Amino acid sequence: MKNNDDFIKRLGKKIYKLKIFNPLRKYIDILMIKIEKSIRFELMVVVGICFAVSFIFYGMANNVMRKEHITSNIAYNYQEIEYSAKNYVNSINGQKGLKLDDNNYFINLFAGESGKAYITDLDGNVLQKSSNVVEDKIDIFSVLSSANSSEYDSYRPMERKVIYPLNISEQRCYFIYSNTPSAHIEEDTYIVSNSFLALILSCLVFIVIFIIVTNKKMKYLDEIASGLKIIANGDLSHHIEERGSDEIRNLASNINYMAEEVNRKIEAERKAEKTKADLITNVSHDLRTPLTSIMGYIGLIKDGRYENEETMKEYLGIAFNKAEKLKGLIEDLFEYTKLDNGGIKLNKSKVNLTEFLFQLTEELTPLFEENGLSIIKSATEDRIMVDLDADKMLRVFENLLTNSIKYSFKPGNIVIGVYESNGYATVAVRNKGETIPKEKLEKLFERFYRVEESRNTQTGGTGLGLAIAKNIVDLHEGQIWAECYGEDISFYVKLKISK
Repeated sequence: MKNNDDFIKRLGKKIYKLKIFNPLRKYIDILMIKIEKSIRFELMVVVGICFAVSFIFYGMANNVMRKEHITSNIAYNYQEIEYSAKNYVNSINGQKGLKLDDNNYFINLFAGESGKAYITDLDGNVLQKSSNVVEDKIDIFSVLSSANSSEYDSYRPMERKVIYPLNISEQRCYFIYSNTPSAHIEEDTYIVSNSFLALILSCLVFIVIFIIVTNKKMKYLDEIASGLKIIANGDLSHHIEERGSDEIRNLASNINYMAEEVNRKIEAERKAEKTKADLITNVSHDLRTPLTSIMGYIGLIKDGRYENEETMKEYLGIAFNKAEKLKGLIEDLFEYTKLDNGGIKLNKSKVNLTEFLFQLTEELTPLFEENGLSIIKSATEDRIMVDLDADKMLRVFENLLTNSIKYSFKPGNIVIGVYESNGYATVAVRNKGETIPKEKLEKLFERFYRVEESRNTQTGGTGLGLAIAKNIVDLHEGQIWAECYGEDISFYVKLKISK
């Protein structure tokens, strides 16, 4: 079937390139474009072609099925009697100086006549006659009655009489002529055609051509229907092939788009459910550890299992520290949930990013020195203005700096830089630490993710700091990412500079 379609296409292209189509090529191109883009117009053209072909077939079939029948009959021509009478009258009227007693003229005129010719006065007295006439007087009334009668059967011989007025030598008279018409063979042709059968055959031709021409489109519609059934049965990854450029292609495209959107939403819901389940698991784990420790120390105090008041205060201090960490975890979790659900609105203002960042490093200088770390500051511009929520962005940079302090090799240096390029400001925080594999770099900003699975709230943070930082940067329509080359670990925050 495909080979037939290819052959028809090649044949159509060859015919289209013929010189006779040069004047019409422009209009044919416009027509083809309309056919390709509109199924309605395509159907109109197909129906028109089918109708034209079936109409031509009807004419040919009707002509082939037509039969001719010839019948022969003996007929009698009554008009020839009237023609003969008129010829006599014209001859007499055309003879100048003719007199009624000119017997030689009338004998010659009527010589050889098979019918009867009379010239009578107004009373019916015969003045001149042909040789085969014996009457001397004619009943004019009966002649007139017979002449005016129209009851003549062309298939039965009957004597016919005609009468004409004459004026010969100023004398009024009548010319009467009677004769029986001669017989001749008359052929009648009857055409018998089977138009009803030709009409039925042409309708069948219309249907067959319509089916052949629309077969490709119908198969495509069947493919779309089958694809839609597959999608309806749950296979949202199934893709319907998009062919052509008409409304049927738009239908296939919309079905594919619908399947993709439904699949995306289902995947998003699954991811949300998994996130919720993981969140509950992680939260329950991170809450249980400090709670267990707090309850253990409070239990010791409750049961009086301490040596002295100093030991009791030590137990209370440990429980208090655990409670503070628990409070920090709950606050981080609450903030992350609000950020993730879009429940926080930014209170933006123009801020000098260089000054803002370097002021924060000054506040954290004691913490750097306490951990044996030195700060190296670098900035391309002293004044880089950015629209941001200072409180929220402070949380981002605090997290990056405290992480660098926590995981840097000690003693060592932490480099803090602010750079401007192509309308964007980039903040970089770089330190030396344990190498982070590339596949783990991409997961650093997921909630509760830790590079080392052995880390927990005892040795690390809550696991929400970088996830919160990413959400805050996303709210500012910025970017945050991490890079690691050997032992050099860098975190970057990219924000758009305000105009």
